[in-house]
Amino acid sequence: MSLKIWLDGQLVDKEKALVSVYDHGLLYGDGVFEGIRAYNGKVFELDAHVRRLFDCAKAIRLNCPYSPEQMKASINETVKANNFTDCYIRPVISRGPGDLGIDPKKAPKPVTFIIADQITMYHVELYQKGIDVITSSWTRNHNNATSPRIKSLNYLNNVMAKQEAGDAGAHDAMVLNHLGNVSELSAANVFVVRDGKLHTPPLIDGTLEGVTRRVIMELAGKAGLACIERSLSRFDVYVADEFFATGTGVEVIAITKVDHRLVGAGEPGPITKQLRQAFHKHVREA
Repeated sequence: MSLKIWLDGQLVDKEKALVSVYDHGLLYGDGVFEGIRAYNGKVFELDAHVRRLFDCAKAIRLNCPYSPEQMKASINETVKANNFTDCYIRPVISRGPGDLGIDPKKAPKPVTFIIADQITMYHVELYQKGIDVITSSWTRNHNNATSPRIKSLNYLNNVMAKQEAGDAGAHDAMVLNHLGNVSELSAANVFVVRDGKLHTPPLIDGTLEGVTRRVIMELAGKAGLACIERSLSRFDVYVADEFFATGTGVEVIAITKVDHRLVGAGEPGPITKQLRQAFHKHVREA
């Protein structure tokens, strides 16, 4: 049976879920999206994800034709229509079809669609032994360019970092901002563990305001673990006791090698394991 895609108020077969080649989301990356998970039949952190989606749309002056409550209902409808209990969800708001110029006024009708499907970021064994990353030569977008806090459809900066990692035989790339501070991976937030404390880059350093990042910080607090938002250099990463990434797709995964240097003992550390287990418990009980 074909997957059902929610497209501007209608559930249609995947093969019939089409957008115009003149859509400004396709032509110019002019639009926003979210990545969301459902666990045990319940969409995780739905309010937070939809709020971020609408915040990002507002930041680029894109008026969504649906209210936040309608968007939430449509997301749940899409999951249910595909009989998923556990899945990945991708709502997208595009500027819509226009002409070949960049003027957003020429694309007056936004297009909204929601995909619910399965996703696998890494094989199970990598969650057991950790991943290898390099430092990318691609700089994270400056805050006065397109803000890194906007999940726009223009993800080329992230794509090139991921491609560079693949060329180097690594699983992912650590991206720095214009000051040389650590921002995140190509599509995941990062945490350093040093002397039993967590450290994570602040939003001003080009870090996405990750929903999973926030949940991990909350779970760390409940476990009595200090979590500090501060600028991190590559040195901080190289000498870390543990290093891990978080995100909707990746969830929580250890990073055990950076730029050919082992992190800590070169295997997932105890705090990373603790928080990963706490996260898995949390998402299934929330």
